[in-house]
Amino acid sequence: MAQSLYIVLAFVALLLGSVQASQKPLSGDACTRPPYKVHIFSKNPLVIYIPNFLTAEEREHLQEITKGTFTNSAVADESGEQGLRQTRTSQSTSVIRDSIVRCIETRALEFQGFDTPRSHLEPLQLVQYGNGENYHLHTDWFEAPSRMTPEVGGNRLSSFFVYVAASNLTGGGTNFPILNAPYNERWCEFVDCDEPWENGVTFRPVPGNAVFWQNLHEDGSGDPATIHAGLPVTSGSKLGMNIWTRQGPLDEKFRGFDEYDDNE
Repeated sequence: MAQSLYIVLAFVALLLGSVQASQKPLSGDACTRPPYKVHIFSKNPLVIYIPNFLTAEEREHLQEITKGTFTNSAVADESGEQGLRQTRTSQSTSVIRDSIVRCIETRALEFQGFDTPRSHLEPLQLVQYGNGENYHLHTDWFEAPSRMTPEVGGNRLSSFFVYVAASNLTGGGTNFPILNAPYNERWCEFVDCDEPWENGVTFRPVPGNAVFWQNLHEDGSGDPATIHAGLPVTSGSKLGMNIWTRQGPLDEKFRGFDEYDDNE
């Protein structure tokens, strides 16, 4: 699968560009991206940490356009049926694709290389967690055939989880129990270094920052090492965003509302 090579090439290009202090235009759009840096956390599975993936203005905009639209989050069971469960006690909403959201999508696409079209993206999803709410261990990739038909673009190839906002927050980190804890203490800015070693890795919910990972092996099978959880919020609230890329294009009826009509 050439996807891994494209991600590595994009990573190198971003590192070279991250030394610039000013924002840079994104190709093909009247957008800019923040001068973020990227840090490879794990090579197998590929997990990359991205400080400053969103600007403060973008985070504020996301909160404004989704006010009053959140409903109880649903999960898919092994047969593919949707249902509310205690394993996921958050609220979520899909995001209308306006010009600013489109810029965020472009940033996510360019991060993954230049051969991933917009038609492979699911609608962006915001998810909010209040006191005591969490999402138990799960993978973003699917096993049920009904959840990865050609109509929905196959399985989920990659994921971003972006921290949009945190209000008086304690807890609420993103835990990957199979990843190895880091040795270098510089990671403690982004990782909870007080977490017991046997608990794996917990990324801190720092607003604007993102975690990216690949869900599938080269042969297209799901990678169990990407299992993760949204740990319980012990006080305050957390707002995050999921950006999911499928193996192939989604049918238009699954791509969400778009102010634009193009063939990207």
